Amino acid sequence: MRAFVSGAGGFLGSHLCEALRDAGHQVTGMARYRGQDSLGWLDYVLGIEKVRGDIRDPDQMRTLIMGHDVVFHLAAVGSVPYSYDSPRLFVETNVTGTLNVLQACRYANAKLVHTSTSEVYGTAQYEPQDEKHPLNPQSPYAASKVAADALVNAFHLSFDMPVVTLRPFNTFGPRQSERAVIASIIRQAVDPRCKTIMVGNLSTVRDFQYVTDTVSAFQAVAALGEHGNVYNAGSGHATGLGMVTEWARNESGKSVASGPNRKRPLLSEVKLLRANAGKLGALWAPKVSLMDGLALTLKWWRGQPLRADTGYMV
Repeated sequence: MRAFVSGAGGFLGSHLCEALRDAGHQVTGMARYRGQDSLGWLDYVLGIEKVRGDIRDPDQMRTLIMGHDVVFHLAAVGSVPYSYDSPRLFVETNVTGTLNVLQACRYANAKLVHTSTSEVYGTAQYEPQDEKHPLNPQSPYAASKVAADALVNAFHLSFDMPVVTLRPFNTFGPRQSERAVIASIIRQAVDPRCKTIMVGNLSTVRDFQYVTDTVSAFQAVAALGEHGNVYNAGSGHATGLGMVTEWARNESGKSVASGPNRKRPLLSEVKLLRANAGKLGALWAPKVSLMDGLALTLKWWRGQPLRADTGYMV
């Protein structure tokens, strides 16, 4: 198939581009323009077409998506903490940007694989959380993703558009930015300039999933003939953040401390997420255990150069 990936310069998008390429598909990866003329992690992906674009530009989306069979829509502003500071940016990018992608897919007669997030569920009212769990966004970021999900469903119902929504739980792995908790913990663990690993709320519980498993879930839902459905992708295992920090402490010998600047506002804190991904049935199941994924991610971080200017690795 001719596949288009928005948000291809990021952590998950770059891994997806590689997997689609390796499966024999023709891949176009789109990354947002950066001042350094970089395509982010897409610079390291070989054997695909690379384009610059911004989902907030409807004319550009229509031009770039034309000629593709399937669009994997990953582009979004994804930081929960930053959404407290700039909620309008999240609406303009995640909601209006998704509208622009939908319109472009409709014009190009392309199938859309839309990326949601487990954050739309909020703290579990029951668990494991299936796709029928009530939506309870507890941050502007989560609210913008609920709105985007609703737009995708509305286009399917209104225009019979071929769409499918994947709702990954907490993905981690190489290339992830430090705004994600596991990346932040591991970077601090391997950086000799960090004497203490600083974290937020240690009581939170998440369903962590290694990046290759999330990528294979994207491939599985793209192959489905049915349209208009939402699918969870998660391990089904609940892991407390305290367990992850204990692992990092054992690996590094460093102490762990909880800082108030790393915590969400009390009512915005999502305390528990655990996936029920049974709807995908025999089509998909995660293969990488949490401990194996942590070891692979740690190995990658240890290979990254230190940056003397900021003290950050990458």
